[in-house]
Amino acid sequence: MSDPRTPVIRTRGLGKVYAAGSAAEVVALRGVDLDIERGAFVAIMGPSGSGKSTLMNLLGCLDTPTSGRYECDGVDVSTLDAESLAGLRRDKIGFVFQGFHLLPRMDALHNVAMPLGYARVPHHERLDRARAALEAVGLGDRTGHRPSEMSGGQQQRVAIARALVNRPPILLADEPTGALDSRTGEEILSLFKQLREEDHTVVLITHDPGVAAHADRTYEMHDGALHAQGAMP
Repeated sequence: MSDPRTPVIRTRGLGKVYAAGSAAEVVALRGVDLDIERGAFVAIMGPSGSGKSTLMNLLGCLDTPTSGRYECDGVDVSTLDAESLAGLRRDKIGFVFQGFHLLPRMDALHNVAMPLGYARVPHHERLDRARAALEAVGLGDRTGHRPSEMSGGQQQRVAIARALVNRPPILLADEPTGALDSRTGEEILSLFKQLREEDHTVVLITHDPGVAAHADRTYEMHDGALHAQGAMP
C-alpha cells in the first residue's frame, strides 16, 4: 500500500523531445519538477503549444519521457514493462477529456462498467460498481439512458463516473468543460471539488484562467517549462 505522505505525482527533470537528434527536433517539455499531494486539486494552464498536453500524456502514462523521472503513486514508471504499465494506468489513473468518448449504442450503466471488463471484474460486480459511480456523480436516475438521450453536462458526468469506476487515486481532466456552456461547466468543476474532498487527486489541464481559478493551486506552462503561478521570471 502506498505511503499517504508520498506525493501521488512526482516528477524530476521530466523532458520530452520529438524527433530527437534530427533537424526537425522539437522540445515539448523542459526539465519539469512537480509534486502533487494526495487529495489536491491542481490546474495546469497554458496556451496551445505550451506543452501542457504533452505533460498530461506523460502523467497519464500514455507516452514516455525522453529524460527525467516520473513516480506515479510511489511507483517509478520507468521500471515497468508494457503489461505492468497498462495495469498501473488502469488502476491508478482516470481520464476525462473535452470529448466525452461514450459509446453511442450503450446506455450510461454499460458505458461506465466497460473499463471493469478489462480488469476482469465479474459481470454482476461491474454493474453494481457502475451504478454506484453514476449515483456518486448525481446520475443514479439515468443509468438506462444512451448518450443521445442526455445533455452535454450529463454525458460528461457519465465520462467522469467511467473514469472513477476503477477507484483510481488520480483523475486527469483535459479541458473537461471545453464543450459545455458556462453554467454546466461550473457544475462539473464543483463535482471535481467534491471528488477532491473524497481524497481523489484532480489534475486539470486548461487554457482558461477562469476554469483554473477553481483549483487549489495553478501552474502555468510556457515553451515546455512549468512555473508555479506568479513565479515566472
